[in-house]
Amino acid sequence: MVDVALPRPGRHAELAGNLARVRDRLSAACELAGRDATSVTLVAVTKTYPASDVRLLAELGVTDVGENRDQEAAPKTAALAADPTTPPLRWHFIGQLQRNKCRSVAAYADVVQSVDRVGLVRALAAAAGRLRDRPLDVLVQVSLDDAAGRGGVSIGSTDAEYGLWPVVEAIRAESGLRLAGVMAVAPLQQPPGPAFARLADVAAQVRGVVPTAGTVSAGMSADLEAAIANGATHVRIGSALLGNRPTLR
Repeated sequence: MVDVALPRPGRHAELAGNLARVRDRLSAACELAGRDATSVTLVAVTKTYPASDVRLLAELGVTDVGENRDQEAAPKTAALAADPTTPPLRWHFIGQLQRNKCRSVAAYADVVQSVDRVGLVRALAAAAGRLRDRPLDVLVQVSLDDAAGRGGVSIGSTDAEYGLWPVVEAIRAESGLRLAGVMAVAPLQQPPGPAFARLADVAAQVRGVVPTAGTVSAGMSADLEAAIANGATHVRIGSALLGNRPTLR
């Protein structure tokens, strides 16, 4: 199990300063979009960072936490859950998910944001049904450019495994899952605004079928303003909040 070690000296002040700057950006973006700043949830993306950083962020009021890799997230969530000084956290799994990791992820995640194929829906639902006493919230990851290897359902495809609507209907058929909304990553080397506008249109279509599926997870450190302008309810912030990532060895 991961130790929730003492943070390095000065880390609390560093995170507090970064958080203040991120919240200023969020507030400015919401004001420009005519939205209330409380309508946007900040998800701290803590991959490669220690459990002590997660606890510090929670003490600063950031209790939604995103992780990309199960092999890192599982011990980190367990360590924090075992530490009685940790404030309550809401864990978002946001990375591409393999079916053989569904049992592990369903045990600790409150939300899985990266559901993008029917086979994954079924594996995740089976795991959630065995491990949980309430449905697991899931988001459909939408590809905004159909780029290979980045994940996401194809908006216009009717493919029975990877199409948007087959995945939506598969989730709706599973009592162990609850469709909470949609997620996307901005395309590479393209302006994020038009892409997030396409996501907003998809989100509206999904809400037309499932009115409670109101979550729109879009925007990261570099493009949160464009995401908020196009209706994002959740932004996933890593480097702007935690600093440049340590090099993985």
